[in-house]
Amino acid sequence: MNTHGRYKPELMSVIGMFVNAIPLRCQLDPNWSFARLVEEVHQIATDSSNYSYFPLQRILAQHPLASKPAFLDTSFQFDSNPIEKNCDQIMLGDVCLCSVPYSIKIGTDEVVIGIVSIEMVGGAYCPLSPENPDQRLLMLLKQTRCRLVLVHFMTQDRFSGDIITVDIDAIINNDDIVSSSDSDRLLCSMVTSDCIAAIVFTSGSTGIPKAVQLRHGNLVDCIQSLKYLNMLNQKDITIQLAQCSFDAHLLEILGALILGATIIMLRRKGNMDLMYLATVLSNKQVSYMFAVPTLLNSLCDLLDEVQIPHLHSMRSLCAGGEIVSPKLAERIKSNVTRDCLIWHVYGPAETTIFSTYHQVNSTYQSCAIPLGQPLPNYRCLIHDEFGQHVIIGQEGELLVGGVGVFFGYIDRDDLTEKALVKIDGAVYYRTGDLVRIDSSGLIYYIGRKDYQVKLHGQRIEVGEIERCLLDSHISACVVVKWGDDHLVAYVKGSGISEEDLRTHCRSRLPPFMIPSMFIVLNQLPLNANGKVDRKRLPVPDFSSLSTSTSNTYNAPHTEMEERVHNLWCEVLQTADKKISTTSGFFTIGGHSLLFIKLYHHYQSSFGFDSHTLSITPFLQQATIAEHAKLLETINFADVKSKAWPTLHISEGNNCVLLNIR
Repeated sequence: MNTHGRYKPELMSVIGMFVNAIPLRCQLDPNWSFARLVEEVHQIATDSSNYSYFPLQRILAQHPLASKPAFLDTSFQFDSNPIEKNCDQIMLGDVCLCSVPYSIKIGTDEVVIGIVSIEMVGGAYCPLSPENPDQRLLMLLKQTRCRLVLVHFMTQDRFSGDIITVDIDAIINNDDIVSSSDSDRLLCSMVTSDCIAAIVFTSGSTGIPKAVQLRHGNLVDCIQSLKYLNMLNQKDITIQLAQCSFDAHLLEILGALILGATIIMLRRKGNMDLMYLATVLSNKQVSYMFAVPTLLNSLCDLLDEVQIPHLHSMRSLCAGGEIVSPKLAERIKSNVTRDCLIWHVYGPAETTIFSTYHQVNSTYQSCAIPLGQPLPNYRCLIHDEFGQHVIIGQEGELLVGGVGVFFGYIDRDDLTEKALVKIDGAVYYRTGDLVRIDSSGLIYYIGRKDYQVKLHGQRIEVGEIERCLLDSHISACVVVKWGDDHLVAYVKGSGISEEDLRTHCRSRLPPFMIPSMFIVLNQLPLNANGKVDRKRLPVPDFSSLSTSTSNTYNAPHTEMEERVHNLWCEVLQTADKKISTTSGFFTIGGHSLLFIKLYHHYQSSFGFDSHTLSITPFLQQATIAEHAKLLETINFADVKSKAWPTLHISEGNNCVLLNIR
């Protein structure tokens, strides 16, 4: 988070400003009724798409009624009427922000309050993931020259004393969060469409992540383009699924707020609990959702198995981050109504969330689903290697221009100059994606120019992983993506332990960038030019991932361990049916989406739901032995007393869970 030179006391006093934003930003009387405030704000709010202040006035003006809450599952709602005493609440006169009893708070409502508060004070929102190792977090903070970090009780110990942190929990629970000086200070914090609104990190081939700067104008104009297509609108109930490392979460939170839609914030790790997710989608009548195709495939598997109503309330469903297959499109159609709009969306972070779209309708008969066409107010060009326009059917690099093109990378003018090109007076971003266009004007994805890959929606420069490995005691390496789920590192050397390489990567890279397998070779195959010949690299045997990562194999000892072992073998599709009970799930080829499938198998095999035993403790202790211990708790009469519940903020003083989002 970057606050443009503002100091800790100021930010502490404005964290709660989201609650009080209407009277403070609009210079209205806080003693007016909420209905009067809404009416006055409506008169002064602007809908200008060319130039406007950050539309926080519109965010609040579009949530005037208790029957139209701003957030549901972890629930905020504006209410000018008395509320039940058992609801947590923050009051300002007769305006109240409350959390309804169904809410589960950790890592959810603080996210929205934090994002909007940062924007209100004139700062730039820069999300940090708690899954990143400490060394990487410090590198990202140094790169942004961040003055302050917004944390809560689960993440406040991640930073040293040299870094100033602000505890959002303490401020939210502070009864005296506003003063007259706070009001004057906030009223001076006006931002324009050219100010930086958010900073999103993407993988960098140099080994250093690239900090993408998005302006307020980029975000607002992109969201207005989606509104024009009716992809997302004011009447929608949206669900927040994307991780903070994925720029799609900006649409799910800020996009929904700007348009006046309702947001469902899932409980912690709720996007990894398919049964819980399916139940929320059905019970909360979610009408808009964005998800990566791999997750949608797993969700369709669940809906085919269990007696949960299909997604009949879904009005608009977006799939992106990976290629959408025709088979997946058909599976989605079978789980939604005929009127549901299904979209294939595409867009690098540098072009702000989405830049192309294609509506997959019932008459679609192609063998490949296209990226489609540019969003309104976006432009796409396809150039060959000489910078010339290609003809229909010819392969070329996709360039994206228009309202979403980013400002540049922080302190990397060299990379910015390479990424941005001016054509006929307009700025375009060079995506590095190879595409072709057909006679109907539809764009089709072919592949990458470089060695950048996408894994479960995350954009990864394999060069960053290679440079991390070269910092250890190896002389050469190459990282390749195999299939849809695995990164494989080929390493030149001798006497090198796979576990040492994995440990080295864990200390420097986020989990989604750690290779599933490390293959040590005496010599990497080279082509005539002396470069690594990737086509001659040996095919990895993923069945070997199921064995222990150490020299010790620990067989199952109890009946419960044997049952868990069998489920692991089924999910990981092991050939020898042999997994050590002490091997970590994520060190033997497992990934988050496979873990979702494993948790669902646990629920169906042992007959429990997520309220009895959530997915969180399974993630914390991801071995067969520890999972068996957890599952044994469901054999007792008082199951819920032995479950690992998600804690309320006030109950978590000694909790060691981490969440920086």
